[in-house]
Amino acid sequence: MEVFINCNTGTLAPYTTPLDELRAAHLYRRLGFSASVETINQAVGQSATALVDSLVDQALAAPPIPAPEWAEWTNANYPEDDDLARQLRRAQREELSTAYGNGLLDNNLRDRLSFFWHNHFVTEIDVYDCNSFLYEYVNCLQRNALGNFKTFVSEMGLTSAMLRYLDGAFNNKNRPNENYARELYELFTLGEAQGYTEEDIIEASRALTGYVNRGDVGCTKITFDPEQFDTDAKTIMGQTGNWGYDDVIDILFNERAQLIAYFICKKLYLYFVHPDAIAAEAQPILNGLATTMVANNFEIAPVLRQLFKSEHFFDETAIGTIIKSPYDLYLGMIKETGFGYDDGTIVNVVDAATLIGQELWDPVDVAGWQRDRQWISTHFIIGRWLSAEVFLERFFQADTQQFRALGIAAAGPNGATINDPDVVARAIIDKFTPKGLLTDADYAIAISVFREPYEDNNIYETGSWNMMLEDTPTQVFLLLRHLTREPEFQLK
Repeated sequence: MEVFINCNTGTLAPYTTPLDELRAAHLYRRLGFSASVETINQAVGQSATALVDSLVDQALAAPPIPAPEWAEWTNANYPEDDDLARQLRRAQREELSTAYGNGLLDNNLRDRLSFFWHNHFVTEIDVYDCNSFLYEYVNCLQRNALGNFKTFVSEMGLTSAMLRYLDGAFNNKNRPNENYARELYELFTLGEAQGYTEEDIIEASRALTGYVNRGDVGCTKITFDPEQFDTDAKTIMGQTGNWGYDDVIDILFNERAQLIAYFICKKLYLYFVHPDAIAAEAQPILNGLATTMVANNFEIAPVLRQLFKSEHFFDETAIGTIIKSPYDLYLGMIKETGFGYDDGTIVNVVDAATLIGQELWDPVDVAGWQRDRQWISTHFIIGRWLSAEVFLERFFQADTQQFRALGIAAAGPNGATINDPDVVARAIIDKFTPKGLLTDADYAIAISVFREPYEDNNIYETGSWNMMLEDTPTQVFLLLRHLTREPEFQLK
């Protein structure tokens, strides 16, 4: 796989050309986990401005996952028998993961973003090991995904999951703990060694003391104990006072607004546009987005509207430059094929993604998954191929006719009657790869796989082949299975 160099020279000016199929698919692959043939076809000819506004508005209006009955549970709510308690906890996590997986498929930009923030405001369920903490964390991600970033930072820092994960729950006036203050600056708002000093970390950690009411350490919501708060004066980023939690956030956003905005816009750019944000071509874009964020008092939605409507986002050099995460791989396949799925399929997605390096609610460390080339290491690439084949085989066993329907839909309005298999095969290939395959030889190999079930008779030569024949579902299945191993299929 080549290393992508950012040659995108597009600006933040609105993209005004009606969307073609290439760019409509690009929009849905980036703003959600792709879309069906029908959805992409409906987007063709629309204006980017109208479609992006619609997707952002939908994301803003999407409700979070309803609170499950165990959302406020503590250890006292679980059976005394350890085995039964473990089974119940496991079932609850599967319930929430399934609901969230369905949200990733259904909510386009809202949960694409909540998933992004999950890898920004990282916590690890293995560390805090509490399902009610997990629900509170997920709820915070969803409610704030397109909201105000300052509010998001403030609310996230007081979730019990984060207080436990980064030791805020052990940060008291007699023994300040610097973990959260350090990551607040380094990972969540400013970037490593940008705009803060070690002394700022020490002083901020003192201002963050007091959130230590832990109850039974396992699973009781963490609250503030004023007796454990350091009431002495602190000096943070040049400002001196008896600062507390809210003051730390206010000082940070008042004194370092442009740095914060640039840092966050760069992360959004890397995730949504291109894995190279260092290129000179990207700097005016990042500066423009950061200016928009500051001008809108750290509201996230205006920044996204500007970016996703821009010539820069739709520049052809941005298409097909990001390597699919495990969740992109599986959920994208479900969305693009339009195949039937149920909650069991979502459970399989969560399990399969874990096997190839992306365990939901449990990133590798506080810095999160590093994405892109990490996903296709020699350790994981074969697992990607084999697991994608397993999903296709399950879909085929469940309903072969949905493969026929996919082939017909991909080929266009006359898909059922086209008598040239090469035309149908190319249409399918181009639906499942951002820019098609690299060479004519690659197309020839893929088309030969599609043709194979009928190669032993003269049905192609007589022009009597079409998608209504008995074995055409198998042809589509074989072609999709072949594509899952192609380098272009790994991209979005």
